[in-house]
Amino acid sequence: MIYLRNNKGVAAVEFAICLPILILLLFGLIEFGLLFYNQQVITNASREGARAGIVAETVNADIIQIVENYCSGKLINLNGDNELQTDAVTVSGSNTAGGIAILTVSVNYNYNFLFGGILGFTNIPLSAQTIMRME
Repeated sequence: MIYLRNNKGVAAVEFAICLPILILLLFGLIEFGLLFYNQQVITNASREGARAGIVAETVNADIIQIVENYCSGKLINLNGDNELQTDAVTVSGSNTAGGIAILTVSVNYNYNFLFGGILGFTNIPLSAQTIMRME
């Protein structure tokens, strides 16, 4: 049997090789977790706006304010841009041939990656749309 006397640094070298991959995976999980969380926030905001528009029959400006209030304080973006941009919320309504009113609320949000720039990701547009019928 051959015994190696000087193998004390092997674990440190292996750790130095694996550490960048582990850090990349960790920050990737955090970034995409925040991305999916923000998608759910804007989806819920569009639902809340559409529900308020159908139930209370509010005007478009009130629906936009409801959506912006829902999103304020809930959107998370690691670069600090946590608010909806101007004209991010659009509200439209229409009447079909049967006289049924349809309300559509759309929300758009640009999620900016903080660590994704390492791999070439800069930002991704998120959008949510809710369509409800007024009965």
